[in-house]
Amino acid sequence: MASPLVVGVDGSDGSLVAVDWAADEAARNEIPLRLVYASRWERYEAGVPSDGRERPSERVLAEHIVASAAERAAQRCPDVKVTTDVLPDDAVYGLLREGDSAHALVTGSRGRGEVAGLLLGSVGLAVAGKARCPVIVVRGDRTGLAGRHERIVLGVGDPSTASEAVRFAFGEAEARACALYAVRAWRCPRLELGDRTEFAEGVRQYEGEASALLDALLGEAVAAHPEVSVRSVTVEGPAHRILVDRSAGADLVVIGARRRDGHVGLQLGRVAHTLLHHAECPVAIVPRTA
Repeated sequence: MASPLVVGVDGSDGSLVAVDWAADEAARNEIPLRLVYASRWERYEAGVPSDGRERPSERVLAEHIVASAAERAAQRCPDVKVTTDVLPDDAVYGLLREGDSAHALVTGSRGRGEVAGLLLGSVGLAVAGKARCPVIVVRGDRTGLAGRHERIVLGVGDPSTASEAVRFAFGEAEARACALYAVRAWRCPRLELGDRTEFAEGVRQYEGEASALLDALLGEAVAAHPEVSVRSVTVEGPAHRILVDRSAGADLVVIGARRRDGHVGLQLGRVAHTLLHHAECPVAIVPRTA
């Protein structure tokens, strides 16, 4: 059986948007959809005496949330198999455990109880930083969420983290039958130092190196997915700004991440943090597997 697409739900507007997006994603990839609600209150509720109020317990609320989300997903994509669960655990660690056997984890950009001014909810950020499977944080405008741009942007950074992200991005482009833009940012130290005497030579050198790296990293995937329309793009400038700008015309931005030796979780650098907080479309963080 195919690994499910797992969505963290909590009844917030952000999680409902994530459910809609994930239902479409599961339908495209012909995989099951699993909706989970996680809360530590499950561990302690049995020992707490009732105060006689009619307010529903956390368990009743959780079951209502996942049932409503499942009904929403089923109405949107009737052919997708949907399962639900209420996990007696912290939201982050519950989702991380679910991710060990998931195709990917999906979260909203902000959950129930998050401060309204936060750009990204704490659960989404923590899960994106520690999961062993791809994590998609669903955010952005309606056009990107609906997939109307018909374009995926792949940010190609550190070669050591690129292979899994490349495979994931090509799989997404194939499932969506859309174009894939592979973007490599480059910087020319001579330009940053204001030295214009060797301007043309510096541009040719660094742009050429970026282009060659793209060709090398994409070659295998291009051969494996001949039906995917690929455009390699090299741009001078900071990668985090370039990818945020290009996210405005994309349905999904995909980047890789790596695990630090001796540390738990992923090292999410400036590019990942900036995209997770400011991208105009959903963002996929794909970890390098051991």
